[in-house]
Amino acid sequence: MSTERILDGDSDDGVLVHNRGLTNVGVVNEGADIVSEEQGEREAEQKEVVPVKLPQDLPSSQSSLPRGPFLPLQKDTVYFRDGIRRIDFILAYDDENNSQGDIKNQEKRSKYQASLMKMGLELEMEPKEESVSGRTTYVKVHAPWASLSTYAEILHIQVPLKESDLTRGSRSQHGLLDYLSKPFRLKPGAVPEEPEYFTSPFKHSQQDFYSITDHEVLIPPAIRSQIVHYMLLQCGVSQDSKKTFNYNQMMDNGCYTVAYPLHDSQYEYPPEDSSSRGDRNTLWREWARPRRFFKEQPLDLVRSYFGEQVALYFAWLGFYTKMLSVAALVGLACFLFGAVNKEQSFSNEELCDDALSGALVMCPQCDKTCTFWMLNSTCESAKNSYMFDNPATIFFAVFMGLWAMVFLEMWKRSQASLAFRWDLTAAAQAGPARPEYEARCSGKKLNVVTMEEEPHVPKTTLRLRYCLSGVTVLFWMLLIIASILGVIVYRLSIFIIFASSIPKQVSEIKVIGTLLTPQMATSITASVLNVIVIIILNKCYDRLALVLTDLEMPKTQVDFENRLTLKKFLFQFINYYSACFYIAFFKGKFISYPGDYTYLGVWRNEECSPAGCLVELTTQLTIVMGVKQILGNFQEIILPWFMTWWAQRRAKQRPQDVYTRWEQDKDLQPQSKLGLFNEYLEMVIQFGFVTLFVASFPLSPLLALLNNVMEVRVDAWKLVTKTRRPVVSRASGIGAWEDILGVVATLSVLTNVCIVAFTSDIIPRLVYYYGYSAGHGTGFPTMRGYNENSLSVFNISDFQEQNIPDELPPWFDLAIHTTCRYRDYRYPPGHPQAYSLNMQYWHVLAAKLAFVIVTEHVVFLTNSFIAYVIPDMPSHVRACVRRERFLVHKILEQAELGRLRDSLLADAPGPSTPPPSPPDPRVGSADGAGPTAPHSSEGGRGPDGGRVGQRRGRQMESPAPHKEM
Repeated sequence: MSTERILDGDSDDGVLVHNRGLTNVGVVNEGADIVSEEQGEREAEQKEVVPVKLPQDLPSSQSSLPRGPFLPLQKDTVYFRDGIRRIDFILAYDDENNSQGDIKNQEKRSKYQASLMKMGLELEMEPKEESVSGRTTYVKVHAPWASLSTYAEILHIQVPLKESDLTRGSRSQHGLLDYLSKPFRLKPGAVPEEPEYFTSPFKHSQQDFYSITDHEVLIPPAIRSQIVHYMLLQCGVSQDSKKTFNYNQMMDNGCYTVAYPLHDSQYEYPPEDSSSRGDRNTLWREWARPRRFFKEQPLDLVRSYFGEQVALYFAWLGFYTKMLSVAALVGLACFLFGAVNKEQSFSNEELCDDALSGALVMCPQCDKTCTFWMLNSTCESAKNSYMFDNPATIFFAVFMGLWAMVFLEMWKRSQASLAFRWDLTAAAQAGPARPEYEARCSGKKLNVVTMEEEPHVPKTTLRLRYCLSGVTVLFWMLLIIASILGVIVYRLSIFIIFASSIPKQVSEIKVIGTLLTPQMATSITASVLNVIVIIILNKCYDRLALVLTDLEMPKTQVDFENRLTLKKFLFQFINYYSACFYIAFFKGKFISYPGDYTYLGVWRNEECSPAGCLVELTTQLTIVMGVKQILGNFQEIILPWFMTWWAQRRAKQRPQDVYTRWEQDKDLQPQSKLGLFNEYLEMVIQFGFVTLFVASFPLSPLLALLNNVMEVRVDAWKLVTKTRRPVVSRASGIGAWEDILGVVATLSVLTNVCIVAFTSDIIPRLVYYYGYSAGHGTGFPTMRGYNENSLSVFNISDFQEQNIPDELPPWFDLAIHTTCRYRDYRYPPGHPQAYSLNMQYWHVLAAKLAFVIVTEHVVFLTNSFIAYVIPDMPSHVRACVRRERFLVHKILEQAELGRLRDSLLADAPGPSTPPPSPPDPRVGSADGAGPTAPHSSEGGRGPDGGRVGQRRGRQMESPAPHKEM
């Protein structure tokens, strides 16, 4: 059966269905069970074929079918009413009236469901009268083995071939690390151990080779739902001999309201229709409960229940959180270093002492409304700035550049181990074309590789779509920049208001509570405004990004996700980080000097405080990170809880009704069509905050660590308790996010080095210490006099009219105070080059550039060395891959020879001596001598061309004994 075929359910007025008796009813009457006609042809070739008219919709499930003994009393089940066939998927729709639209939808549903039957699926109805809401009809879908095995082969589903003999290094039973990690490990037996198997893509011809003979175990429920979902996507129906409607179109136009696979039980209790403990209940007990936040994650169980894509996300998030603990400890140490030594800093001592540089008169920071002020008014802010702007900052900036590279390299190794352990190499392929792509293609083109016709879009059409999408994205990027300019104008204007409307004591150069200065008030309010703008723009752009990506008509789902990832990350990058880049690299850099200020329109460019702009950057990061994490946790905890409670309230109001498993799951929150895309995006943005500007805020890794410890369990809690079960999706890794993380890590080296050089005061202090201090030539340099040296002198009489303040402070005497200071390196008045940049400015600039060039080259070279010496795949995993490839090849070869021998014996005219059996490939020399497997990729391929590997699966029965060949 071709996977690209659109099945037509409109060819006849009725459908031929076989009557197979009560145990497998196929007649469409009040005996509501619908089964596949293909299965009937195989099972009852000699029985009478009865043509039956299909009604407008499938009938309800009120038949005399044999039922499981528990079903009359218990409807919280995942089986049909016969208690035997498992529900693989649920389709639900609301039928409230008999309007013309509802009648058309009924016709579409009948034809679509008839097409599903033609594909081999079996359907069973639950009428709306039996639902809690009284208006929702449920269609239960089951895939019999014939259909399941057919599409398992089409999708190359990996199934167990033989139990693996490869051993893995176990934890040491002794030692300090084992003792320290014991509290974080799961208790033995808390999560069932899953045996490891050699696997290969499922093939009908190889069914006799598989060690597991039970079909329910060979293809577990999560994979069954994946196969059925693929069949639903492939099924389509012709209408009016012209148009077709498929699964996605029926979901979009309301023919079906929801479609989902079922959870295996309630999360608080194990399933009542099985003797085994449900996986959902186990995940709740050992993983999703908040009290388990310090325990390791049962990733193998997460993978078997939710699929590889979900398991990889939690594996990456857990690994990232563990690595953050190292960065958090180092950042906390650097912060404590600054906090302990802020009182002993020579520059701070001078700044706070009235007898020294504290009595220096500073020039007004804005026109008219701002007045003269004394340097010692910034004493407390300078001390606070030293906690972040101290010699340890250089070390931490370099450390985080190296940390980011080590994190990425170690994750690649961990990902390679998981890919081998979970059999993910085969998932790296692009996958089939998206149904949306096929439906919108206007023509077909011959594939020169497969020599088959496939949907095709002309390149001219694609180029026009790409141009339109690119122009729209560019427009939104400019819109973000415009919003940042608006925030900058707000900062310039509100600073004037704060400076003119503060209380009397502030006008007299006193700080409110020793902390709240006009600069700080401006920074806080501007940061809050920036967060509001970020949230609004994010909401507007989210939907637009989906529309633009769909406009580009990506062919495969992988291509769709990569394009969407790039668009949304570029937008989020500019949206979240642009204000930080402004404060770090632009604010206070383009103000010129008193008497010749630079203006943005009518507003004078804002200055940094004498302590620098690092405190403002820290304030921006703290507010944005804090608000973002608080809102994120609200959306992930409060909203899902409330929405689920609201959906379930009707069931709680009618306790006499039976609350079925499919109704319970329908009341849960739907899984996003993008899967875990938003979760990845949230963490990558956080990774940017942790790495890009960490030199200004060494506590950011600690805040991220505390958030992520909760984030892992919140995401798990939401997935297990408040969200419908997602359809399993395979992935070979975290996809485009890995490349984005690499770009952010590389960029972080440049940003942190530039923050140290151009935003902090570290380099100017070092230049003064070694080149301009009083004892620099004697071998006993000192920081005394740094504050006065870093401030240039301006003659008040040289002010322009627009710069003179309207009011003067009470302590100011124009006869005494003839000059004021400003932050820059310029010649004083009276010098032949008055107010021009002096030689120390160029020395400081040269030192900054030299620091940037040398430091970033050292870090990049070190990172390259780290990437070279740390291989992406651990050596023991590489050895296991080679060993596995060899063994699986021999297993399949042995099985083929055995089948050939049996065939020859069966065709022989008389008794004969069978040829000797080939040797067991697992018996051999220590060095693995013996026939070698053909060369293939590192993932390994068997003789049939499919990938072979290991699979961890629940061993629900003992594997069938190996048949000697």
